[in-house]
Amino acid sequence: MSQFCCFVRKEFTHIRRDVRMMMILLLMPILLTLLFGYVLSTEVKDVRVRVVDNIHTPESRRLTVAIDSNPHFLVTTSLTDWDLSLLMDKNLGLQILADGSEPNQAQSRVAYLQNIIASHWADGRQLTPSVNSRMLFNPQMKSEYNFVPGIIGMIIMLVCTMMTSISIVREKENGTMELILASPLRPHTIIIAKLIPYFALSMLAASAIVVMSKYLFDLPIGEVGCGVESLLTFALAALVYIALALALGLLISCVANNQLTALLLSLLMIIPTVYMSELVFPLSNAPVVVQKIALVVPARWFIDAARRLLIQGAEIGMVAKDLTILMVEASIVILISLRLFKTRLE
Repeated sequence: MSQFCCFVRKEFTHIRRDVRMMMILLLMPILLTLLFGYVLSTEVKDVRVRVVDNIHTPESRRLTVAIDSNPHFLVTTSLTDWDLSLLMDKNLGLQILADGSEPNQAQSRVAYLQNIIASHWADGRQLTPSVNSRMLFNPQMKSEYNFVPGIIGMIIMLVCTMMTSISIVREKENGTMELILASPLRPHTIIIAKLIPYFALSMLAASAIVVMSKYLFDLPIGEVGCGVESLLTFALAALVYIALALALGLLISCVANNQLTALLLSLLMIIPTVYMSELVFPLSNAPVVVQKIALVVPARWFIDAARRLLIQGAEIGMVAKDLTILMVEASIVILISLRLFKTRLE
């Protein structure tokens, strides 16, 4: 154990002495969070809707059919995350409740649905009823509610994969990997020791973003829903996601022969993280093939869990699918990476 701790201490020392690496690990998450939190904004058109009909009149049933027949909407009865019937005020008549944790999508959904309701009464038979709209989880419609959880997933993927792969490949280029592998410790134990500092720094970066999100962007972290349980579940999801990202970095180091190759391969991980995780663009607008490929993108499941836990205050049962997929992917990638890692250098 003392030898193992020595390797961990050695990695921390290497990182501390490398000013550029420290800037990437600590300053880049903060800068990206500020950039995406304050600047970036987008618009989406994906709508999944549940109709709660408390009057059961022919007119209400026709309105439900009109919404369901629209190609941009899918009326479903399987939205079990929240009991919408308990969130509605029965004294307000016709109401629209939208998930405001994705504000740009919510605005588009509400506006489109209001147009359908207005056109349903456009034949002059009766006056268009008053429609009361309310944004759940984000009544102020702040774009930070949408992007900050996604930025956590993108930063963790970038930092873990890039720093881990470059660190191991650099040892190979400098010829020090032979000396490390010649130590009494088993090679896989040495690799795990090298990953621990990046694991700790990634958790620190994720914690810093969460604190910034709460006190700079006024996100209701820990204030809604399950509170402490949601934060603990988010910590669990972050642990699994970081382990998965580190394993991907190790996998890149197994196929890269130099630091430049490792850097380019690591940067390629940003493409699926941005375009296939619903960080910016809704997957429902993408081709079916892209939607299928996105099922194996780790960031998609982590970002979905982060939004539910940090913004909506969801309980662990609501993100059980996300956690399960992340755990399965982490186990598979870790096993493959350790299997492919060469304990004898050519």
